[in-house]
Amino acid sequence: MTKRILIIGAVIVGVPILALGWWLGSPLLFDTEVSEPFPMSAGAIVPDDMTQEDVEAAMVSAAGEPDAAIEEEMTGSAPIALASGRFEDYDNFHKGSGTATIYQLEDGSHVLRLQDFEVTNGPELHVLLVPDADPKGRDDVTGHVDLGELKGNIGDQNYEIPAGADIDDYGSVVIYCQPFHVIFSVATLG
Repeated sequence: MTKRILIIGAVIVGVPILALGWWLGSPLLFDTEVSEPFPMSAGAIVPDDMTQEDVEAAMVSAAGEPDAAIEEEMTGSAPIALASGRFEDYDNFHKGSGTATIYQLEDGSHVLRLQDFEVTNGPELHVLLVPDADPKGRDDVTGHVDLGELKGNIGDQNYEIPAGADIDDYGSVVIYCQPFHVIFSVATLG
């Protein structure tokens, strides 16, 4: 009877511990690759009969068409790169590479573009805009804007920056592990 209670107790305690271990450790074993195009339609006015995805597909299709002479003057402007930085390894285990660039789109909105990006994978990685240009730990990411969960640890990806965020207030882009409060990689903006 005592042996049976010990086995049941071990199962009750062991299964949640194994599940937690898998949740925390499995991202280290698998890569998630993303390949998002630059948001060509981010500033476009979406007609009532179309979705944002339809507009994006139409713009991508039009971009593939041969050049044609335009007789009327174009009023739109190209996205403007406001700040950029290269991701660097944070330590011997947490490694990162690629570029982070903040663009202003023609409608005045801002987007963060990660390009040729790669970082060590981990649980619940988030993309943060941080006031400190060279954060060394969790205390240095205070005052950040969380742009959301990292879409993939490899590849090109886009993150909308909230309208109220003043781009000049941020010195770096940080890939940050929420559960452990650990910095994985930093791109100092300049």
